[in-house]
Amino acid sequence: MPDDAAQSQDRAPTMTAGGALFRKLKALGVDCVFANSGTDFPPIIEGLIEARQLGLELPLPVTAPHEHVAMGMAHGYYQISGKAQAVLLHTNVGLSNGATGAINAACDHVPMLMMSGRTPVMEQGRFGARTVPIGWGQEMFDQTALVREACKWDYELRFPEQIGELLDRAWAIANSGPKGPVYLSLPREVLCEHVAQEGLDAPPRMAPVTPAPDPTSLAEAATLLARAERPLIIAQRGAGSAEAFDALSAFVDDWAIPLSHYWANQIAIPASHPMQIGWQPDALLREADVVLVINALAPWWPDRASPSPEAKVIQLGPDPLFARTTPLRNFAADVALAGDTGQAIVALAEAMSAEARDEGAITARRERITRLAGEETRRVVAQAESGNGAPMSKDWVSLCLGRAIAGRRASVFHELGCPLPPLFAEAHQSYFQEPHSGGLGWGLPAALGAQLADPDRLVFATMGDGSYMFANPTACHQVAEAHGLPVITLVLNNEEWGAVRHSVEGLYTEGLARKANDVPLTSLRPSPDFTKTAEASRAYTETITDGRDLPAALERAIKVATEERRQVLFNIAIARSSPH
Repeated sequence: MPDDAAQSQDRAPTMTAGGALFRKLKALGVDCVFANSGTDFPPIIEGLIEARQLGLELPLPVTAPHEHVAMGMAHGYYQISGKAQAVLLHTNVGLSNGATGAINAACDHVPMLMMSGRTPVMEQGRFGARTVPIGWGQEMFDQTALVREACKWDYELRFPEQIGELLDRAWAIANSGPKGPVYLSLPREVLCEHVAQEGLDAPPRMAPVTPAPDPTSLAEAATLLARAERPLIIAQRGAGSAEAFDALSAFVDDWAIPLSHYWANQIAIPASHPMQIGWQPDALLREADVVLVINALAPWWPDRASPSPEAKVIQLGPDPLFARTTPLRNFAADVALAGDTGQAIVALAEAMSAEARDEGAITARRERITRLAGEETRRVVAQAESGNGAPMSKDWVSLCLGRAIAGRRASVFHELGCPLPPLFAEAHQSYFQEPHSGGLGWGLPAALGAQLADPDRLVFATMGDGSYMFANPTACHQVAEAHGLPVITLVLNNEEWGAVRHSVEGLYTEGLARKANDVPLTSLRPSPDFTKTAEASRAYTETITDGRDLPAALERAIKVATEERRQVLFNIAIARSSPH
């Protein structure tokens, strides 16, 4: 390089690599960096201050006092915004705390840029080398192994000038279908070095890959559905987009195809839709001749009900066989439609428009399914209303909540709290259930992330008492107060691990646990007073023991959240109930 060029490069503006990280993330469209800092963070904190003083546009740094909270907030933020966020964790110990969140994100196909510090490589002789004893105690042979199986890609930053290109690649891979988390390890010495500012504000140079269904398979699926006498749709993870939500609603109405939200963690059509036949499709599944499975990890319970061997099964979703995340999943797939869920639904609906229609069969099917859907709705309402007691049932809480938010732009984040059927959720993004990976403590952090993404949305976190304790609630309430997030938390408190008890009773249907008054390893008595935890962060709280008091209490909660912009927690006494 000529001397004048070298001198020009030397004079180019530089900044600490720790701050450059934030600048590049902003260029990738990242709004927030959810972080729990540690001894690996000095160059990040120093660099962040430097970047602010330079007047650079940066993501919002959100201090999360526990890594699981940070991961859950990034998860919920994406579910409302559709934009992948970043998480900064503390070396190996912070990464281990965040591993459950990574598993949840992988299971839910949620993209996020997950990073953690790495204990300094050098013991001495380099700026950023090890200082205090934990620099030795936190080193691992393979730190990334803590999250590698849950991540689509992982790497370690070797040189500061790699920041731009590595984050470009990480962002593109995370957002490529099927989406999911990626991981980048950040050694402290590298973050302490300086890097040129030039190019850090450039947009990504790599576009995410969005797969689309094979046209031949799409046509085959359309023909199968059009000719089916007893078609059935099972949707578990929503429709993928608002456009697809509307398109699927119109499609099932036009063709009179029943849709079941079997064990759904998002809804795909409104609960009031005449083709929405509820949570349990067993009877229709057994008789179905064609089953369309929309992005469902486990579309039915094989030991209880399965399609007939002659039935054709169409699997649709970003990873129809769940090959990337699930080693064993042997549900039939006569036709596989791989692609973005929303785009694939729209494409299938368009392909169906070219198929011949048997109007007589469609009319007869519509009459039957509308009758079945109406019967199911009346059954769900009657069961929920019968739980209006002291203590009340989960179904009653869900029914009251659904009525309270009807017509409002609201989202319910459910983690073993308010079950879906009595909630009668109507809109895209109105309902999110915990990932099927079962990493507890997801609900409240995810609700906080959703509220941060859409401050004017009414957001509820409904969870069992065990799930609430898993959420690191002190950390959650602190974040809610610090950022003015008026999430309404409903703790449905039955003083037990109800899901564990139901699992035992489901496996041993005539066993001892079903008859026992005291089921070992499930009791959470004596129950803490959860209102005190929330009150420590100035939340509005109530304890509710009588179901008749709940509707008015929910209106008070909504008023506090919307008018005072203050977080709310209700500790609600719940009777032992059936699982959902």
